[in-house]
Amino acid sequence: MHDLIIIGYRTILLYVFVLIILRLMGKREVGELSVIDVVVFVIMAEVVAVALESPDKKLIHAVFPVLLLLMIQLLTSYISLKSKKFRDLVDGDPTLIIQDGVIQEEQMRKQRYNLDDLFQQLREQQIGSIRDVSFAFLEPSGNLSVFTQENTQPVLALISDGIIQSRHVQMIGRSDDWLIEELKAQGVNDAEQVFYCSYEEGELHFQLKKDYLSKSS
Repeated sequence: MHDLIIIGYRTILLYVFVLIILRLMGKREVGELSVIDVVVFVIMAEVVAVALESPDKKLIHAVFPVLLLLMIQLLTSYISLKSKKFRDLVDGDPTLIIQDGVIQEEQMRKQRYNLDDLFQQLREQQIGSIRDVSFAFLEPSGNLSVFTQENTQPVLALISDGIIQSRHVQMIGRSDDWLIEELKAQGVNDAEQVFYCSYEEGELHFQLKKDYLSKSS
């Protein structure tokens, strides 16, 4: 009976504690969880389970690892915010699966993504023919983003956090040199000054980083 009271007390306490921790970690949909998020949640669940199954062990033995996991998650989130390379390493980058009605077989093999999965996700979005698809991206979350010939076409980040996305530049039929020259023509001498840049309806659109905005104003 004594153990049941302890387990009940710990269940309520850990429920509130984990709820607070998850709120501190930020809002994420289940389909948008990164690899780090999944690892943190799995370990956290295991730590809490041990605390509930072993009422003789001190509660701090469960609280401390969860707090440590919170610090790790906040640190990685901060690094991800500051570093595009780190984001790509941890979360991955969207993969082009279909372009202009042609399935990118090599990219599918790299992602271990088969035709059955592709057709299922196309059907779920009421896409009846591969030929109707102008672009289809396999997102890091596993979702398939599809654009048909009739839709507004996807906006590709040519520069993200000061880093030129060469693959995206090539997808619009341009080169890195072209992008650099276009930026210079608009008064931007270094791509590192750019927070975000895209090419829409035949025009280059960009936003400078906050540090450079304050210097130029």
